[in-house]
Amino acid sequence: MLYKDKRPLIVFIVPALLILGVFLYYPFIRNIINSFYDISGLAALGGGEYVGFENYKKLFIDPSIHQSLKNTLYMMGFAVFFQVGIALALALMVDSITRGAQFFRTVFFFPVVISATAIGLMFNLFYSYNGGLFNQILVSLGMERVLWLSDELAIYMVSLPVIWQYVGFYFVILLTGLNGIPQDIFEYALLDGVTGIKKTLYISLPLIWDVVKVCLILAITGSLKVFDLPWVVAPNGAPKGLTHFLGTYMYFKTFISQSVGYGAAISV
Repeated sequence: MLYKDKRPLIVFIVPALLILGVFLYYPFIRNIINSFYDISGLAALGGGEYVGFENYKKLFIDPSIHQSLKNTLYMMGFAVFFQVGIALALALMVDSITRGAQFFRTVFFFPVVISATAIGLMFNLFYSYNGGLFNQILVSLGMERVLWLSDELAIYMVSLPVIWQYVGFYFVILLTGLNGIPQDIFEYALLDGVTGIKKTLYISLPLIWDVVKVCLILAITGSLKVFDLPWVVAPNGAPKGLTHFLGTYMYFKTFISQSVGYGAAISV
């Protein structure tokens, strides 16, 4: 029997379990406990007044939670239709060319490796009312400047850099899936007269559908965790808290408003 003496294995397993316990399971359990207390400020952690389910009841009447949830659902839709949709279109186009595929793979993936802070600051410059790139283009075309982070446009402008950054991530996954399709299939299809859009609809897409589903799952789960880019582009949910997502609102309540108990309830 392999590994009759399992004691040496414990030497490797125990440290990993300790790390998981200290940095994952304990904070998770502690966070659930905190959600039942009224804790004002991080200095009061471990104390506070027990309030039962009051923090959870506030979730149903807090308009900012409703706005944050709506924005998160918007982000899910943007991620599915734009991130994955654009990535799929780009992957299909690049897969159809014989030269330069590696160049496009690098160019489209490049935004993924740029830090969220740098991207957020870059888009802030684009959105600037005086001298921003977008408004300079409008002025050069004889049009009026636009306040890009106004109440009506803010959620779309905050979502734009998130969409832009991760299109390349899904592009690489989908292109890898397309490259994995055996060329024999396309050769047989060519003999039957299947080319162009028919080849895409009846061969390429069905054969990479499992890859597409993985991308959709990643896009949906990723939209639930969005935090850094929106916070850099529109700190504190500006304007008027209209650009908060669940992650940014939880951070705002916990670390800015110092409502640790309520922030814990939001995160749960």
